[in-house]
Amino acid sequence: MIGLKRDQVASAKRIVVKVGSSSISGDNSDQITPLVDALAEAYGRGTEVVLISSGAVATGMPFLDLEERPNDVATQQAAAAVGQNVLIFRYQESLDRYEIAAGTVLLTEGDLLNEPHRSNTRRALNRLLDLRILPVVNENDTVAVYGLRFGSNDRLAALVSTLISADLLVMLSDVDALYTKPPHLPGAEKLDVIAADDPLTDFEFSSSGATGVGTGGASTKVVAARLATNAGTAVLVTSTELAGAALRGEHVGTWFEPVDGEDERALL
Repeated sequence: MIGLKRDQVASAKRIVVKVGSSSISGDNSDQITPLVDALAEAYGRGTEVVLISSGAVATGMPFLDLEERPNDVATQQAAAAVGQNVLIFRYQESLDRYEIAAGTVLLTEGDLLNEPHRSNTRRALNRLLDLRILPVVNENDTVAVYGLRFGSNDRLAALVSTLISADLLVMLSDVDALYTKPPHLPGAEKLDVIAADDPLTDFEFSSSGATGVGTGGASTKVVAARLATNAGTAVLVTSTELAGAALRGEHVGTWFEPVDGEDERALL
């Protein structure tokens, strides 16, 4: 498979978009509207779009009168159960403006790594896309068991991208791109393009998110990007506010060049 080039983004046939919790929950819940605008624009030109959305726990927290992400598993599960319902309602309410229907897909790690669950998941996602439904995918935080979790939705997004042979994975967060070191530190420089064979040994990537509601960071995005690019899917890392520009093919964010040729072993 010949990997997607940066100047071909607008013509990509299948795109996976991942958005982090802090970008669409709490004070930023109103960012769902411009995000949906960007997804709908791509959808409108015929692109198949899958949204990987974090945020179930963060969205559910206010309904449980929680100011911080809970530490115990049971309360996290309760917040996820409430928040997932609210989150998909907000997405569908915004998608209604474009007469686009969302389909909720909640996954555990075994659904993507073990047969026959893996094949069933691929078939379900492909059928939703065939029917012009926009899948909204998240980890099933209400039932997922520690030790058998994705670790972050960045990894979930990479695994889904490879499962359905997406042309492009766009990972959105609060930062406009990846930097040579955490962007608040002196001397941090924006990374424009990362070649498929770049070992990335000279850079310092943070291992945690900037807020208390998410679980990802720059390092998880790099690992997920490598997982996807090794299977032939190009990756773009940028901020949620630049989602529209990213999906139109404008030169934003950090571009990970894909490895030519798809290798299913990259999933393991």
